[in-house]
Amino acid sequence: MKKIFSFLISVLLLGLTANAFSGEFKIGYIDISKVFDEYQRTKEEDTLLEKKGTEKEAQRNKMVDEIKKIKEELDLASDKVKPEKQKILDEKIKTLQEYDRTTREDLRKERDNIVREILKEIDAVIQELGKNENYTFILNERVLLYHQEAFDLTERVIKILNERYDKKRSGTKEKK
Repeated sequence: MKKIFSFLISVLLLGLTANAFSGEFKIGYIDISKVFDEYQRTKEEDTLLEKKGTEKEAQRNKMVDEIKKIKEELDLASDKVKPEKQKILDEKIKTLQEYDRTTREDLRKERDNIVREILKEIDAVIQELGKNENYTFILNERVLLYHQEAFDLTERVIKILNERYDKKRSGTKEKK
């Protein structure tokens, strides 16, 4: 591990030295977590997922109420009817458990896909910013032990992402 770290530091220093001598050294950093959290699309997607979760919870509550009702009927049922009621109850409980499992899985998959798409958008803006403005390095703020605010590109990336998202949304609304 130390060898790999030493190698990476050597490569970084070699690159820094080469660029420093050529007079083209430019570095910046970004707080990816902040960009992700403050990106308007993230906020809207979170709201949509929360709404879906609330709807799924309402459906689940209906199923739970139905199970409670069957349990009450089972408690009051005669010995002759109890086996049939128990069978219905067991099926309803199994259906509820399956519903819980698939709902959690579906919402998790949807969330993962959305996160992946948003991170791709963030990366594209960072790549574009780096190329267009000739940055030598753009680093994630989390790996920095010390940094000056002057090199922080976070707000610029958030602004670019939100402007593009607003344009994309307005274009979609105009088409409808």
